[in-house]
Amino acid sequence: MNAGIVISGWSAVSAYGQGRDAFVAGVRSGAGTDHRVPGFSPKEALGRKGTRSMDRVTGLAVSAVGTLLAGTDTGPGPTGLVLTTTTGSAESMMEFTRSGLEADLPYQVEPSRFPNTVMNCAAGQCAIWHDLTGPNTTVAGGHAVGLHALTIARRLLATGRAERVLCGGVEEHSGAREAIETHAAGVAAPLGEGCAVHVVERAGAVGPGRRVLAEVLTVETGVAADGDLAAALRLRVDRALRRVDPGQVWAVAPCGARGPAGRHEAEVLDALLPAATRIPVAERLGDLSAASVPFQLAAVLATAEHDPTAAGRLAVVTAVEHTGAVACGLLRIAAAPSVEVHP
Repeated sequence: MNAGIVISGWSAVSAYGQGRDAFVAGVRSGAGTDHRVPGFSPKEALGRKGTRSMDRVTGLAVSAVGTLLAGTDTGPGPTGLVLTTTTGSAESMMEFTRSGLEADLPYQVEPSRFPNTVMNCAAGQCAIWHDLTGPNTTVAGGHAVGLHALTIARRLLATGRAERVLCGGVEEHSGAREAIETHAAGVAAPLGEGCAVHVVERAGAVGPGRRVLAEVLTVETGVAADGDLAAALRLRVDRALRRVDPGQVWAVAPCGARGPAGRHEAEVLDALLPAATRIPVAERLGDLSAASVPFQLAAVLATAEHDPTAAGRLAVVTAVEHTGAVACGLLRIAAAPSVEVHP
């Protein structure tokens, strides 16, 4: 990825609570959580209208985008959305399938629940609720998919298909998701849930009322075809840092994947960037799967706001997946991080 896109706003609905300020306060406190968004339901967060059949994944996404837009003057032109997830709502898929199997006839199911079984339901509802008229994209994958989403956002901006892109990820905490992910990875780990979303724009095109929080310098992605995750990740981190001074790296935010993948990630970062500040996410919020990178980015920006040593320096975000996917993103924190209060 060439330089040229920036992050100019963000918000999150997380185990720390709803909104940007709750997340910043939680990150600053260093406190752990029970990994669930406290007291969340679509009806409580969004009201009764239009939420009767809305599932948790969709409610989290619509709520997070709403908290972001409430504090952001997006300006004219189409706003796109790139949302990452593993499957959408695994719970909704299993419940709908079960209802068809348990009914007297297989088609005796609740039609209003069917949209929740479609992977792009959350992104589509975000566009409907918040009048997003740009391209609407859902990207499925593991921990590294959030960095792929930044590449997609860059392409949408470069081709003029959107004036800005909301780039984020969402996951739910459910028994269905736990069963699927534990079986796939072969390792059990505490799940996290929530949705984090960022405003991504072309450098030099940030609208009034917003300011650059960080520039995305590069994204390096790949696959460990030979199974050597450590070597594959090391190569991507080396490539990301080849045109900069590694001594300018202020912080590193690893995805903290479960099992051997996470251990390989930690070993590579300890070897290449031993002096950089570590910003843990999975340890505090649980395994966020496809929402990991958006939350890692949010944690970097939240930490930078109140750390004067971060201004103008670099941050590294990494992700690994037991299937072999690896990715590394390199950011430059703005010279004067924002300390404004947003919803």
